[in-house]
Amino acid sequence: MTAAAAVAPVALCIAMPRSRRRDVAMCCLQMYAYTVTYQMPNDDPEALERRVHLDYPWRVDRVLGAGVLPNVRLQRWFAAPGRIRRRDQVLVWSHWLWFLFPHGTVAYVLLRRPERFARTATLTYAVFDLGLIGYWAVPTAPPWYASMHGRLGEEGDIAVRRMMVEHGRAFWGDGWEPLYRVLGGNPLAAMPSLHFATSLMAAHLLTEAGPVEGAVGWTYASTLGFALVYLGEHYLVDLLVGTALTEGIRAAAPRMAPVAARVGRTVQALERRAMA
Repeated sequence: MTAAAAVAPVALCIAMPRSRRRDVAMCCLQMYAYTVTYQMPNDDPEALERRVHLDYPWRVDRVLGAGVLPNVRLQRWFAAPGRIRRRDQVLVWSHWLWFLFPHGTVAYVLLRRPERFARTATLTYAVFDLGLIGYWAVPTAPPWYASMHGRLGEEGDIAVRRMMVEHGRAFWGDGWEPLYRVLGGNPLAAMPSLHFATSLMAAHLLTEAGPVEGAVGWTYASTLGFALVYLGEHYLVDLLVGTALTEGIRAAAPRMAPVAARVGRTVQALERRAMA
């Protein structure tokens, strides 16, 4: 399934001449390939739960937090027990808006800075695709899951609340469960945090597009980074590994540019033959 989905963007490039419509369709097909591969480990939830790593992230985070998990520390400082405040709702919505932000960055560059589209799309979707390696090789539980299974406190003691779900149930009502099933996909894919990694890449790319765009990008990435830890969605170490992924891709981009150019020329040659 992954192989069939992965060749679809290439097939589209061969079958259709270059246009904005094709660029948009190619990005959609790329994300379809990502989505089916991201969700696939959860096709057998019981097998995934037997493989999942629960303990190493909180042990690292306890060191990073000087003996207290950053999730726990932030929720103690800012959260009201049993309540979702307006500030919490803003942070939850910043998390939900992530589904639009990386792709919105690519769409903005396509419309306003088309000469930067190829670089923006390549770097953005490289973060998505390379992050999948971690999800398949080392399936890792987020803090809310570890807390639910008694790893962060005594059995049955929820040390880290999952505030997004609390607000989601209150806001969406009966629509929350089907919505979560569609968007959740794979709840045991936390390392690295692609939420943060892709938003960080978007901030870099928006900075290249202009100072105002960069300010928007960095404001969102910073807000989301705080929200992910505070809401119990990710450990701090998940964000740090996501940062390393993004910065590694940016550092490798100049060295990989000749390879990407050769691949591009090969696809263009096939396109010319198909159109002849």
